[in-house]
Amino acid sequence: MKTCKKIFLCFPLLLALLVTGCATQQPYNYDALLAAKPKSILVIPPKNNSVEANAPYVYLSTISKPLGEKGYYVFPVAVIDTFLKENGLPTPEEMNLVPLDKLYEHIGADAVLYVEINDWGQKYRVLSSDTVVEVSMKLVDGRTGALLWDASSSAIQSSNSGNGGLIGNLVGAVASQVIGSVSDKTPEVVRVANANAIYNPNRGLLVGPYTPPSE
Repeated sequence: MKTCKKIFLCFPLLLALLVTGCATQQPYNYDALLAAKPKSILVIPPKNNSVEANAPYVYLSTISKPLGEKGYYVFPVAVIDTFLKENGLPTPEEMNLVPLDKLYEHIGADAVLYVEINDWGQKYRVLSSDTVVEVSMKLVDGRTGALLWDASSSAIQSSNSGNGGLIGNLVGAVASQVIGSVSDKTPEVVRVANANAIYNPNRGLLVGPYTPPSE
């Protein structure tokens, strides 16, 4: 009897956990994106919350390819960056504050991608060295500002394989710090983070009108 009573008392909690778990698996709502049918995307240089000053421009060098492969025309990121700087906006933080109607008036993009860098760079620990990238992105309608798609993603590349023992891991960490001073791994790590978001089978970006035909 006591066992049955315990099961009965625990049932609401188990049900709540089950419902919560199922809720996280709900597919992304693409209604706004399907209605807007954007053909072109303007990428604003990312807002940078990390301590790495060059992170926004390293990121910009990686984002055009996956968006293009998804079938969208992407305005040349270097040209847009130069255009905004020549119009009195020297930093990505200021560029992110430009009113949407002004962007549409002067550039005319169907959609605008805003990116926020939340973590970036190499993290040195006693027994490992990790290259970390964490970003969030938001695609909005270029005319109305309506949210069309959003995603958050992160990627980590670690120097510690876990098979070298204490001395091996310590030597590997030191070597990574030395090599890391001349070799930046963030471009390849951020490409993984972008792929995790854009190509995600459950909530990735839908294909655009210029998707290359499948062979």
